[in-house]
Amino acid sequence: MYLVTLLDGRNQNMVAHTEVSPQVSPEKILTAGECSKTRGSESVRSKGPDVLCEQNEIVNHKKSNHVAVAGSGTVPHPKKKSYKEEDCSLFVAFFTFLSYGVLLLVGYIKEFFVPVTTKEKNREEIELCSPFTNFTIYLSYGVLFFVGYVKEFFYPPSTKEKNREGYVPLYIGFESFYTRNVYRRIQDCWNRAICSVPGAEIDLMERYTPDYGWTIKHTGKTIRCINVGSYNYLGFAENKGPCHDAAEEVTREVGITTSSPRWELGTMEIHRKLESLVAEFLGVEDAITFGMGFATNVLNLPSLLGPGCLVLSDEFNHASLILGLRLSGATVKVFQHNNPEDLEKKLREAIVYGHSRTRRPWKKAVIVVEGIYSMEGSICDLPNLIRIKNKYKAYLYVDEAHSIGALGSHGGGVTDYYGVDPKEVDMHMGTFTKSFGAAGGYIAGSKDLINHLRVTSHAQVYAASMSPPVAQQIITSMVIIMGKDGSTEGRRRIQQLSRNVKYFRQRLRQMGFIVYGHDDSPVVPMILYLIPKISMFVRELTKRGVAGVGVGFPATKITGGRMRFCLSAAHTKEMLDKILKEVDEVGYLTASHYSREPKSQEPIEW
Repeated sequence: MYLVTLLDGRNQNMVAHTEVSPQVSPEKILTAGECSKTRGSESVRSKGPDVLCEQNEIVNHKKSNHVAVAGSGTVPHPKKKSYKEEDCSLFVAFFTFLSYGVLLLVGYIKEFFVPVTTKEKNREEIELCSPFTNFTIYLSYGVLFFVGYVKEFFYPPSTKEKNREGYVPLYIGFESFYTRNVYRRIQDCWNRAICSVPGAEIDLMERYTPDYGWTIKHTGKTIRCINVGSYNYLGFAENKGPCHDAAEEVTREVGITTSSPRWELGTMEIHRKLESLVAEFLGVEDAITFGMGFATNVLNLPSLLGPGCLVLSDEFNHASLILGLRLSGATVKVFQHNNPEDLEKKLREAIVYGHSRTRRPWKKAVIVVEGIYSMEGSICDLPNLIRIKNKYKAYLYVDEAHSIGALGSHGGGVTDYYGVDPKEVDMHMGTFTKSFGAAGGYIAGSKDLINHLRVTSHAQVYAASMSPPVAQQIITSMVIIMGKDGSTEGRRRIQQLSRNVKYFRQRLRQMGFIVYGHDDSPVVPMILYLIPKISMFVRELTKRGVAGVGVGFPATKITGGRMRFCLSAAHTKEMLDKILKEVDEVGYLTASHYSREPKSQEPIEW
């Protein structure tokens, strides 16, 4: 038996002596020690993919259940005591919300008479919510919570989980309470079933609730609506045309699945062709594709980052990015949305002070942003991000799920939109579910980066490869966008989308609505603030033949309720005018013309 001294990687102090099996050679012990020393000396200026050495190889080889203490034999580990979390009483919960309500009320009354300057430092000119509207938002939630707590005080719900002692609860108290008393009342506005292609128009299955949202039933009828709820930016969600025909032919030739991951039998010639085309389309060296867009972030970020790495993440980044960063174990610092000044300040401080506990330099620093933010409709400030990442020798990871195909004169995303060299972005990520009418995602960049992911990505090793018909749908649509089919159809769709976006946004502002985001973004959030207005908007628009998406807390902040319209190149001017007419009428019904900005009465050209 060897006695191995384990050193703490932060301060190099002796922690314990661990017994190691005789089968482990002294060379392995020496190698593991040198590996831990090498990791601590890496600088944030290092480039290239980070290859992390395997930690605690000796201990994991044959782990002992005892700790060796000098002169006293072995001592078993003490058992950790577990304490059951005691639930908060309804009385205490009510007074907690009441105290916050009183504080907010006093604050809003004070700032009503003595206004404070709270204008956000952001590239978009955002019209702020008035104090009175803010107060009514919190009041409406307060009333719902109060009624819910009173009701459940007299009629407690049976939500206790059975036979799960010692397990983490599946339903946390407040989340379950919110679902029962807020979401349940309006859940018919979400998760609506469709029975057609989600193109410019869509068929919704009509349904109703006989018991205030506890159950939803279908009537057997359908409602034909103009679709402004799907991410069909370039209109390739079609069941006829060249994309459909090519996908059908591939299905007949090779089937619908390989039933295997890429590392084994899942790589086909069509996958290599797709990756080569993606790299050419983006103007980078190489690309790798995956069968699921969400998993592209979740399963690849842990392959690129690890403990000791620094990440600067935009506060409105997508849930897939947040989950992937959590799984990576990297240190994440959040900066204000689209604010280069705040980003640079936090990056500079993090580099100067190093790791918060060890003060050692970071292994690498990565800035993670999106091209277009799907809830805000804003476009990232790419030129300033590139300036900052070059100044501080950081990497830049851009999620272009919503911007690829939808931005730029050639559909090349934010790099095309700003006229920036694509190689200035170290890691391009995007999905095929929006502009290409398909499924899956990609990561593109240098050959070294992609070769690293081919070996280390969990999506390559464990997940099934992309379905061949889906790959063919992407290839055909991308060929059309690039003009390699000999036609100008791709350019026509890009220009049509741009024209639709500018017209629709300007008309909404002219009507008196508050609209977030940049003028070129196809994601158009229209602010409604209150939950009742969101539900009424969705229901009334559906009755009038318009299918839109309502968004509220917790998908947005509590004062950020909105309708979100996603425009498409498949929409005609007549369709847009129909949508705008119905939105304006429902806006008057719900008193949602919140904008106080001066409005131009000049006609807006399409």
